[in-house]
Amino acid sequence: MKKILLVCNAGMSTSVLVVKMEKVAKQKDLDCKIWAVSSSEANNLSEDVDVVLIGPQLKFAINEIKKIFPSQPVAVINMRTYGMMDGEGALNQALELLK
Repeated sequence: MKKILLVCNAGMSTSVLVVKMEKVAKQKDLDCKIWAVSSSEANNLSEDVDVVLIGPQLKFAINEIKKIFPSQPVAVINMRTYGMMDGEGALNQALELLK
């Protein structure tokens, strides 16, 4: 199972993207756990994570988030992917980071 965490300011806007990513993962028969948290919740996350995607609004905080997840790939979600709430694009970005 691939564990994909999305981090944004409040964890709200990315929750829509999570639903769309889950739908695509199900269609592709991929075993994924995808969830979103706020940046403050990310500090206290004790769960294992394979990859972290950050909402574009937190681009400025990427170095701090990388410190929280030093062993995992961390990237900012493509602005267009995020704006269009493109679940397939975001899932593909996460899977690429895992290669």
